[in-house]
Amino acid sequence: MTHLSGNSTRRTKMKINEKNLCVFATSPPFDKEGFLNKRGEVNKSFQRRYFVLKGNLLFYFEKQGDKEPLGLIIVEGCTIELSEESDRYCFEIAFNGNRTYVLSADSQESMESWMKALTCAGYEYKKLMVAELQRQLEEIEGSKNKVLTDSLKANADVSIPKPPPRRQNPFNRPAPPPPSGNLGTNPTFSTNGNQIASKQRIATDIQQGK
Repeated sequence: MTHLSGNSTRRTKMKINEKNLCVFATSPPFDKEGFLNKRGEVNKSFQRRYFVLKGNLLFYFEKQGDKEPLGLIIVEGCTIELSEESDRYCFEIAFNGNRTYVLSADSQESMESWMKALTCAGYEYKKLMVAELQRQLEEIEGSKNKVLTDSLKANADVSIPKPPPRRQNPFNRPAPPPPSGNLGTNPTFSTNGNQIASKQRIATDIQQGK
C-alpha cells in the first residue's frame, strides 16, 4: 500500500501490517464511494482508481472490490478547489502549498458531489458545524423563552375583575359597656339612673295605694 500523509510532502511505500485498517477501508457503510481519475505525482497521466471516503480518510484502490487500498489521503488541513485543468471535470485536494492531489470525475454532477463530500469530511469543518448548530439551538431556545415570558407578561397585564369590598357586619360589633353606678339587685335594669328612679317611685305609689 502507498501511505500518503495528509499534510506531508513525503510519500513512502510500506506494507500494511495492521489488518484493522484494511478491514476499515473495505467495510461499509461508506460516506461516499466511486471511480475517479487520479493524476500521478511523477507520471502526470491520469489513472482510474476506485475511491472510498470514510470520515476524514480517503482510500483509493486499483479496482473496486480489492481487499487492500493502494493509498490513503487524510483529508485534514487541506482545501478542496477546482483545478486549472480545462478538458476534464477536475478538482484538487491541496495541502497548503505542499502536495496537491489532482482528481477528475466523469461528470459535473459527480465532481460537485465529491467536492462537497470532501469539504465536509474534515474534523475542523465538523467542529464548525457543531458550533453553528449549537448557536442555532441556543437562539431557538432563547426565542422560545422570550415568547413564553412575553406571553406571561401579557396575561399578567390583563385586568382581572376585583371582588367588591367587604362590608363589616354590624351585628358583629362588641356590646357597649354597662353604665356606671349602683343599679340595685335587679339585673334587668340596664338603663340610666333617671329611668330607675322613676320606676321605683311608681312601685312605691302602688304599694301605698296612691
